[in-house]
Amino acid sequence: REAQAVSRIESEHVARVLDVGRTSSDAPFIVMEHLRGVDLARKLAARRTLSIPVAIDYVHQACDAVGEAHALGIVHRDIKPSNLFLVTRRDGTELVKVLDFGISKVTEPLEGTSLELTATADSTILGSIAYMSPEQLKSAAQAEARSDIWSLGVVLYEMLAGVRPFDGESAVATAAKIASSNPVPLRSLRADVSEPLAA
Repeated sequence: REAQAVSRIESEHVARVLDVGRTSSDAPFIVMEHLRGVDLARKLAARRTLSIPVAIDYVHQACDAVGEAHALGIVHRDIKPSNLFLVTRRDGTELVKVLDFGISKVTEPLEGTSLELTATADSTILGSIAYMSPEQLKSAAQAEARSDIWSLGVVLYEMLAGVRPFDGESAVATAAKIASSNPVPLRSLRADVSEPLAA
């Protein structure tokens, strides 16, 4: 499913699928382009926060990939810093690659496939709770494009504030906060963030 989804996305911000098949023991495999760099989670662990222009640039680049996926009827469902990979181009600029479409949801049939390939039970939890939208927490099957946008917002907040907008002592506590509370206002954690960006 991941290969079928990713192979249709032409954005430079998605890792290229080079081959798909099965081994002699019938195990499926995907051959993807080799990336040299670091994921955003590691960068945040080392630096805690990023400059406003860099954070915005990273999200813009991720939006390019996610927007194209949405146009094809593909919802990622697991946008988080460890799935945003940073590669340095030859000119020294950074390129964001969105990784891991393994739990993506296809809302429109892809050529040669059926929607049954991506069916998800309503009770299944798929993704990383701290980055999930309230509707995705209720049902992975109900996740849609807006769920990915929510997740990108959480990532942007974390890049700017150094903390996630919703965090609890456990996954259950975090989910409860997402479902029932407002985040700490971003500008109270970082005063140089403009009101429009915080909104």
